[in-house]
Amino acid sequence: MASLSPIAQLQFVSTTVLQQALDLVENILTSDEQLTIQSKFLPGSTIGKHLRHARDHFILLIECVSGPTPYILSYDTRSRNTPMESNLSEAREAFQDVISRIEEVVPTASLDLPLTLNAVTPFMQSFETTFGRELWFAGLHAVHHWSMVRVIAGELDIKLQDDFGFAPSTLVYKGSEALLGKAKI
Repeated sequence: MASLSPIAQLQFVSTTVLQQALDLVENILTSDEQLTIQSKFLPGSTIGKHLRHARDHFILLIECVSGPTPYILSYDTRSRNTPMESNLSEAREAFQDVISRIEEVVPTASLDLPLTLNAVTPFMQSFETTFGRELWFAGLHAVHHWSMVRVIAGELDIKLQDDFGFAPSTLVYKGSEALLGKAKI
């Protein structure tokens, strides 16, 4: 993996993290209801909401850099209560779509492509950033949400892969044989 270009490395991490969610909805979850059961430990949280929220960050980024310049990104313009939050088939299609879009857009992009990120913090903020930084963020942000999915799955007695919801740096530190644990720091 070290021989991959930096953009290819970020694409690999992004698609690997998204593939974990695709595997979850294709092979681990067995009913639509599992997407919508409210967590006892994370009030208002469901597996479906966390999956949709994390996927949205990738979609918003890809749509931003696929549009006209100047590239202005906002992660706050997400759709909520979408079909993928409550339907395994819709979730599967949503993850297949975002993986395809990443595979199409990322190889032609530059890590240094300038973006303006607008964010409500709750105050309106504007930051200069790059495509590479935001692609890295989307992957780590997804891992953060997969860790919450892990908590909810545990409440439902659903067993997940050992690497699901762990940051690549943690997997590397532990010497994990998982895909995201094989890189060397």
